[in-house]
Amino acid sequence: MNQRTNGSVVIGIDGGGTHTRVMVSDFEGKVMSYVENGASSVHKDLQAKHNVQEAIQEALRQANKEIDEVAALAGGFAGYDSESDLEWVLPLTEMEGLVCNKLHVNDAVVAHSGALLSEPGIIVISGTGSIIFAMNETGRQIRNYDLHQYAASAARFLAYDATYELLAGNIDESDAELIQRMLQYWKLASVEELAQLALNGFIADRRERNRRFAELAPFLTEAALQHSRLAQTVCDRAVHQIMVGVELLASYFTEPEVKVSLIGSVVNSRYFEQQLAIRMKAGNNKRYALVKPAFSPVAGAVLLALKQLDIPIGTELLANLALHPRSLHV
Repeated sequence: MNQRTNGSVVIGIDGGGTHTRVMVSDFEGKVMSYVENGASSVHKDLQAKHNVQEAIQEALRQANKEIDEVAALAGGFAGYDSESDLEWVLPLTEMEGLVCNKLHVNDAVVAHSGALLSEPGIIVISGTGSIIFAMNETGRQIRNYDLHQYAASAARFLAYDATYELLAGNIDESDAELIQRMLQYWKLASVEELAQLALNGFIADRRERNRRFAELAPFLTEAALQHSRLAQTVCDRAVHQIMVGVELLASYFTEPEVKVSLIGSVVNSRYFEQQLAIRMKAGNNKRYALVKPAFSPVAGAVLLALKQLDIPIGTELLANLALHPRSLHV
């Protein structure tokens, strides 16, 4: 059993490629503060360490707690995929006075903790990044990455794919409005100008280029609903790759039905939700039950922090946690 320190609160961190979300809770699941800041991943933002530590400091300030009152911390970080990543992950929470139980995991783990309360099932994350993560009946954690499968469904991949299809001429009259919106986004007058921009590498800085492409994704998921063939081709390709990943991971479950939760701006767009629901009804390896996530990833991190202290996660604690609007999945 972990020994509780003299602390009175826990910290949960959902460290994504766009935002860092920090939540401070007491031992009964009552949320005392919530703070958002910039990205937690050094692959997305060189200021990741500053972003995380600034968010922790601000969250403690709002909770009216000192840093030595933290009994446990659990953080899920995008890009933490192997032991070598600890070189940049561990320093994210190395702060003077923050001496407590610390758990560092991939952000999919805290998302699963929140969505499915660490019960068997699969989560599909597709937004800034993309990962499919499962915990089977034996408690084994499996990522599609572990099988070297990647569902290229993150926002930037949709936009890159659509741009390449456009430049390759794979378009028809149904795509006219989408093409116009894409050109307006880049402040260009023609597809020929877009081709020249592509030849020049779009934007030299990789992080900025990926960020700008990611911002195009909502245009594509919306256009798919409006029957743009280009948008549907790109989105359907991503949906197919997600389903391959889900079916792969589901094969490691013993029960005939597997719960699946969807997390992230792309996979929760109306078009993706509709298409995934259709495909899951015709699943190959299992029956799939699409379930709404119980809690947000940052609340899932709080639950993991509480578990480090061997605090039972009962109905009253969960009810307390649910009182805060940022604990609920949106």
